[in-house]
Amino acid sequence: MVDDGSTHSCGETLVPVSSFESYLQSTNTLTGTSAGNSTHSIATDGSKSTITIHHTPPGPTTDDEDDAKSYPEGGLRAWLVVLGSFSGMTASFGIMNTLGTFQAYLSTHQLASYSPSSIGWIFGLYVFLGFFCGVQIGPIFDAKGPRWIVALGTIFLCAGMLGIAFSTEFWHFIVTFSILCGIGTSLIFTPAIASIAHFFHARRATATGIAATGGSVGGIVFPLMLQALFPRIGFRYTTLLMAIIVFFLLLLANILIRSRLPPRQGGSVLPDFRIFKDMVFTFTTLGVFFVEWGLFVPLSYISSYALHNGVGPTFSYQLLAIVNAGSFFGRWLPGYGADKLGRFNMMILTVLMCLACVLGLWLTANGNIAQLCVFGVGFGFASGSNISLTPVCVGQLCDTEDFGRWYATSYTIVSFGCLTGIPIAGQILDYYGGDYGALIVFTGICYVAALASFVSARVRKVGWDPRTIY
Repeated sequence: MVDDGSTHSCGETLVPVSSFESYLQSTNTLTGTSAGNSTHSIATDGSKSTITIHHTPPGPTTDDEDDAKSYPEGGLRAWLVVLGSFSGMTASFGIMNTLGTFQAYLSTHQLASYSPSSIGWIFGLYVFLGFFCGVQIGPIFDAKGPRWIVALGTIFLCAGMLGIAFSTEFWHFIVTFSILCGIGTSLIFTPAIASIAHFFHARRATATGIAATGGSVGGIVFPLMLQALFPRIGFRYTTLLMAIIVFFLLLLANILIRSRLPPRQGGSVLPDFRIFKDMVFTFTTLGVFFVEWGLFVPLSYISSYALHNGVGPTFSYQLLAIVNAGSFFGRWLPGYGADKLGRFNMMILTVLMCLACVLGLWLTANGNIAQLCVFGVGFGFASGSNISLTPVCVGQLCDTEDFGRWYATSYTIVSFGCLTGIPIAGQILDYYGGDYGALIVFTGICYVAALASFVSARVRKVGWDPRTIY
């Protein structure tokens, strides 16, 4: 030991007692630790007292640990954002979950002279724009925040609903329903989902699921309202009333939806398709593509299927509300489980449940009301889970600041499934002379492909062990 007491060997430092405080302060400053993060022992050497310091540097902190420490995970501001997102989803996805009612009504009234596949393009284009526009909206959210996006979405969606009320021709519905409402839906739901990711990490699936139940609430209330009011006050005034409700829901969304992280100054608003080099992301996107390809077939054709099989008009329209009632619970209960058991694990289970409901219940129902009710609740629960788990699965693959870009880039591909799924189903229906069996099998094939894709994403990331939480 030298006279100044500073000897370095094998991670130990011998210093005079008088120098201990200054040494400890300097090492803590350099390493970013507190005294509680160092181990110290005292030894004496003759008349000269020394302290042997065993300093244990802090271990590496994982991204997940950093995220968990930096996210509010609750509080008034965070839950108000969830409420605003819920309100926006009630308006935007509530309309999307009412497609079956509009399809059944228009095919027997304003558009009775058009084939199911032709009418399907109205709703297919609407869903396509609802998701495809997110490829630009997501990066804009990352760069600028949600305020002006939600405001513009309110204008588009309300203008579209007002236009639908006065539409009588095929092209009228293309402009009002497909284009205006489609773009408006994308402008609302993209920031509604992305804003939640700024406030929640460990509880993100739960919070997103709660917000996503808004789409189910709209999907319950709107079909029942339309079914009750169409014969009483007519299509025009019923749709105008729905437009007023949508306006007030979106007004609340404008007030409450906020982001926590500051917008990226000078950040690019262009999508980055290099993300697809990540094969886990690619398989995840394929899984969502096939889910959405199949999802909107039952939502669009379940009411007309029931009418075709001799079920009364009242229950046929109510069947869509039953599906959305199941979806209400499916959007938040599996989200809670996903935070505990793994988001991809829960997605795989719910896709498997959708497949079982489609091929095991819908294909064999043949107009049986009890079986259709069971199918409606089961499929609604499972498919609702798919919707709420999609953003948290994508969010698990990227940094929060990039979530809007990754989510929107994914839906650039997914939206083409939304565009073609309903018209393809209508074409199948035309080809088989109105027999819904082939249409249902097509839906089942979509879920088989989705299941294979999500399993591939999980296996590529964490392997085959089913006990791994991912």
